[in-house]
Amino acid sequence: MNLLHKSIVAAGLFGSMAAPAFSQTKSVPKTDFHQWAATPPMGWNSWDCYGPTVVEAEVKANADYMAKNLKSSGWDYVVVDIRWYVGNDTAHGYNEKDPDFNIDQYGRFIPAPNRFPSAAGGKGFKPLADYMHAKGLKFGIHIMRGVPVVAVNRKLPILGSKATAADIYTKEGQGTWLRDMYTVVAGKPGAQEYYNSIFKLYASWGVDFVKVDDLSSPYHAPEVEMIRKAIDLTGRKMVLSTSPGETPIANAKHVQANANMWRTVGDFWDSWEQLKEHFEVCDRWSPYIMTGAWPDADMLPMGRLGIRAERGDDRMTRFTKDEQYTLMSLWSIFRSPLMFGGDLPSNDAFTLSLLTNKEVLAMHSNSRNNRQLFRKNDLVAWTADDPKTGDKYLAVFNAQDQELLPETAAAWSSGQITRQTPGQSKNANIDITGATKLYLNVRNGGDDTGWDHANWLAPTLSNGTKTVSLTTIPWKQATAGWGKSTVNKSVSGGQLIVDGKTYADGIGTHSNSIIEFDVPPGYTRFKTTAGLDKAAASQNTGGTINCLIFTKSPYTPAPADSSRIVVPLQQLGFSSACTVRNMWTGKTVGEFTGEFAPFIRRHGAGLYRISAKK
Repeated sequence: MNLLHKSIVAAGLFGSMAAPAFSQTKSVPKTDFHQWAATPPMGWNSWDCYGPTVVEAEVKANADYMAKNLKSSGWDYVVVDIRWYVGNDTAHGYNEKDPDFNIDQYGRFIPAPNRFPSAAGGKGFKPLADYMHAKGLKFGIHIMRGVPVVAVNRKLPILGSKATAADIYTKEGQGTWLRDMYTVVAGKPGAQEYYNSIFKLYASWGVDFVKVDDLSSPYHAPEVEMIRKAIDLTGRKMVLSTSPGETPIANAKHVQANANMWRTVGDFWDSWEQLKEHFEVCDRWSPYIMTGAWPDADMLPMGRLGIRAERGDDRMTRFTKDEQYTLMSLWSIFRSPLMFGGDLPSNDAFTLSLLTNKEVLAMHSNSRNNRQLFRKNDLVAWTADDPKTGDKYLAVFNAQDQELLPETAAAWSSGQITRQTPGQSKNANIDITGATKLYLNVRNGGDDTGWDHANWLAPTLSNGTKTVSLTTIPWKQATAGWGKSTVNKSVSGGQLIVDGKTYADGIGTHSNSIIEFDVPPGYTRFKTTAGLDKAAASQNTGGTINCLIFTKSPYTPAPADSSRIVVPLQQLGFSSACTVRNMWTGKTVGEFTGEFAPFIRRHGAGLYRISAKK
């Protein structure tokens, strides 16, 4: 997963991690912030469709849709994501060249009035929050951890302190993917006061939800604690969401004690490979589900995405209907917060039906003892309890795939390529005599990050006398784990740049990726350089890739289109006949004794309520 950081960060800058543990069923005192999110939050976030460029009219349009179509089903948060304070940000990325920051005299970012007209005249987000509240909705914003670089450079004063922004920062720990902020050093005079000042401002606007980015991986415990204290001092019930992940599991108890929700993965998009990885992630985090503190599997990349987002073009989700059932079933039985990423007014009837199923949402809100029941290769079952009736919930998943052949079957393999690899690339020069096919395959290099942008540079075919660029030959098909494989551009749409060098000829892609070509007759040699794109190398941890070349299909034989998943009912606590109800269709499946064994399509899911026969 993106930005997964499995190592335990040492004490010092990132602080001590000790904190009390909580259980799934632990009740919390009425004064505890956990009560502010007694069920997993549900809402809409602007990131997946608008990136850092959403404007007020678009936020209101999504809020209007929610109020009309989703509020009665429990959806109520409307969250404006990253860089709402930049007046000239760019779609499909960030403007880091000349960002027009809007900031007040105390070093606090304020909304860009050209994007949020109601914020003009110093009103901030209060008018927009009031708009939400009038509709019975709640208003949220995204912020970056730390103090703005621009506030440090200007030595802006901190409200409630004699210190300035230049007195409380360090460059150590600064996020490399977006350099708007510096780390705030806990204990320095003015550090806590800075956080107090920004949350005091947000409380005056009427903010109900704050998503704090660059906080979870690596885990910045001192800043988590300063943020917790600052929110509590406002007296306003603001739900705290930390992002992105994976939050180190070693910090689970600490984050439980300080936040309402925390990311278990990096940025999740409409990629089956990423969705499949969630089975392991959710199993790992299920012991830490707690009333008011929720492991967050990230947003729901469904509906219409990518209008002006960081990743991909304007599109409907790439998830099939089967995969969307898998996504909603797993998130719901895991009790992840549900933050919809698509443009709500663009929803079709199918998408709306997934978001408003009463039985599924009741399970999401009220179930207990949520856990993986078993995993047999890629056939998975989850279960949970209905504490009111004694019924059991059962989710079954068929995550089987046509598997890739091992690396040893490839005609060439780069081995792991990281930003420490000389040249951040490897050269390939292989004999393909007699080959009719060529497959360029990029795999995750093994570090579980999602920044695996890769480039095939100057790919050429030759026959001894003639050389032709592979980019002039249309491929038969191409996949990419994120975005789309692109000729002569990186997968993110920029130039092909590896280790500081720019290349005019090549293919940009992202793991996991397979690009298939028919080889023209007579060509006997293939040359290319496989490299780590600049976008991957510049991240906090850096991406890692493994690039392979095959001259025959890299796949094993495909599994069946559907598989029978056998669930012994005794494992669920039933020793006699049971009634099984399909929660997605609302229909009774039948009565069963001994076992329940539905057939589930590949990449699909079944979600059931099981009751003892009366």
